[in-house]
Amino acid sequence: MDLRSPAARAATVPRTLACALALLVAVSGCAGSGVDGTPGADGVRDPYFPKLGNGGYDVTHYGLTLGYDPDGRHLTGTAEITARAAKNLSSFNLDLKGLDVSAVTVEGKAARFQRAGQELRVRPADELDRGETFVATVRYSGTPETITDADGSEEGWLKTADGALALGQPAGSMAWFPGNHHPSDKASYDIAITVPKGLTAVSNGELTRESTKNGRTTFAWHSAEPMASYLATVAVGEYEMKTTATEDGLPVVTAVDPSQAKAGKKALAKIPDILEWAEYNFGPYPFSSAGAIVDREEDAAYALETQTRPVFPGPPETGLIVHEMAHQWFGDSVTPRSWRDMWLNEGFATYAEWLYEEDQGGDSAQDTFDALYEGDYYEDAEDNEAIWDFPPAKPTDAAHISDAPVYERGAMVIHKIRRAVGDDAFYDIVQGWAKTYRHKNADTRDFTEYVEKHAGSDEAREKVGRIWGDWLYGDGKPDRP
Repeated sequence: MDLRSPAARAATVPRTLACALALLVAVSGCAGSGVDGTPGADGVRDPYFPKLGNGGYDVTHYGLTLGYDPDGRHLTGTAEITARAAKNLSSFNLDLKGLDVSAVTVEGKAARFQRAGQELRVRPADELDRGETFVATVRYSGTPETITDADGSEEGWLKTADGALALGQPAGSMAWFPGNHHPSDKASYDIAITVPKGLTAVSNGELTRESTKNGRTTFAWHSAEPMASYLATVAVGEYEMKTTATEDGLPVVTAVDPSQAKAGKKALAKIPDILEWAEYNFGPYPFSSAGAIVDREEDAAYALETQTRPVFPGPPETGLIVHEMAHQWFGDSVTPRSWRDMWLNEGFATYAEWLYEEDQGGDSAQDTFDALYEGDYYEDAEDNEAIWDFPPAKPTDAAHISDAPVYERGAMVIHKIRRAVGDDAFYDIVQGWAKTYRHKNADTRDFTEYVEKHAGSDEAREKVGRIWGDWLYGDGKPDRP
């Protein structure tokens, strides 16, 4: 009980209020926000896609529970995202394009959220401490979008004749699940897809469960090895799914559209032998399963190296199978740190085609290099000239990260390295690179330093140094020594 007079009590109110305010400021770190954390960045500032990805946390696992109705093109989803805070966080962003978000929780508590373009900003009830592992759960639904890229290609959620196909390079995965959609943040995945009975849902990794209830079938897939989100896929349709194995016991899971079954069976039968060849040249296969998805040609305009299960539009030719299987080492296991490093994916995969052709008694890699350099490789003169439009390691913008210099001139860089260091050192470098950065991210600087370190002699190091300047970063067509 306060026994002072009313006037005395009134006089103390401003001082009491001032002390309370001072205490509040002290507790809040003088920020006035009531929290110690700061918002995570709304992008990782990739040189070509600055808004892709998000800062402040690293995802370790995605648990996706999806339901899809092809007739209504309606997707329902629950994404459980396990991540580790890289700093004290008051909020963080997820990439999600379109779709309606109904609820978000963090560590089981309702979280506030807001949408702005492709950004879903989440504000947890309790701030997240640096180093803390947390689970964010997002419930969402709607009609997933098909995204048209700067180069005119389509990705995201593609409608097919009998279902859907999800392709994610470089940004399409944000059309069907929220996440940290930049290749620098890799995670393991569990993807369960429920579809009408009679349809099949295929994804990455291994099938762990198939069950039917009330006229709908659920297919649950598990990918234990880290995967960049652009390599995640879902294919829904009337597939003929088959599991075989290589001589070493590696499961090979294939899913083929019935209209492509006859020709597709013949093409896909080559996968075990191609994998054996690739292991001999590149080192041990980096995943727990392999395989392929073959859709109709009109369902997708291009093949994609989706992890463990590349997607092909129609029965693929042998060279294309070699290319996409080589990506399992170069691109999927060793993943680019940014989209500027795309040539590390495509240069190696294209060169794998040259090596395979050489080993099968066809044109040597040197023959292919010579034809490209002399402008005799393609029938169209413009296609031959396009190889020199820009250096492989410096695409001009996002619309050109999949252009000829990244593929063919990138492969020419790899061949120049082989000639500079000799075959023995070259294959040691290729296998060592795949081993050193297995399931990790790497950039062009990592690669050039690795090659120089393992080139062998000072003379070889001097030669590869000139390759970087003339072939990897140099403008125009280099002089040929």
